[in-house]
Amino acid sequence: MKNFFYLFYKSFLDVAPLVIVILFFQLAVIQEPFINPYKLALGMFLLIFGLFLFMLGLDTGLFPLGESMAFSFAAKGNIWLLLIFAAAIGYSTTIAEPVLIAIAQKAETMTESRITAFALRNTVAIGVALGIVIGVMRILLNHPIHYYFIGGYIAVMTITIFAPREIIGIAYDAGGITTSTVTVPLVTALGIGLASSIGGRNPLIDGFGLIAFASLLPIITVMGYGLIIM
Repeated sequence: MKNFFYLFYKSFLDVAPLVIVILFFQLAVIQEPFINPYKLALGMFLLIFGLFLFMLGLDTGLFPLGESMAFSFAAKGNIWLLLIFAAAIGYSTTIAEPVLIAIAQKAETMTESRITAFALRNTVAIGVALGIVIGVMRILLNHPIHYYFIGGYIAVMTITIFAPREIIGIAYDAGGITTSTVTVPLVTALGIGLASSIGGRNPLIDGFGLIAFASLLPIITVMGYGLIIM
């Protein structure tokens, strides 16, 4: 129960800055009362309670699950199974991301179906899958992470020069909308668990960074898709 109330209190503190900003600008800057304060208060409570449930689910479910699966794959010693699992997690969670669905549909409308929503979603999902696989390989090989990102962003800048102008903005946005509320905790837990289970790895140094790979690779894959179809 102590942990239960602590998580609820922490959720309240996380939302408190948002509440303060809204109250300040509404009452001090706009200087108008809230149209329906009781409905607003109920919404804020539901927001805090929903965040609390989400944090509770991460704490009791996804983080332990991701770490235990990483330990299990490391114990089996089958690198290919681990890489297939990492790719599957990246692809399956991204393809169902609501924000990506909305962006893909808007892109299809604005380009008059030259870019289809289905193809764009799959291109982004493949990019995330490749990014997580590369990140997992980096942990296994114990390579410095900065070399990967230096090379990755050089590739991004290079392909940007040749990519159609219509796809560049979509590609860069795709890098920021790829990671969902399921992907982030599960992939982070996978990285930490994997780094913890391999001798000579530091979970703090080697366990993080997978999410950045998942945001970088879709930029490249989407611009590559643009080069093919436009």
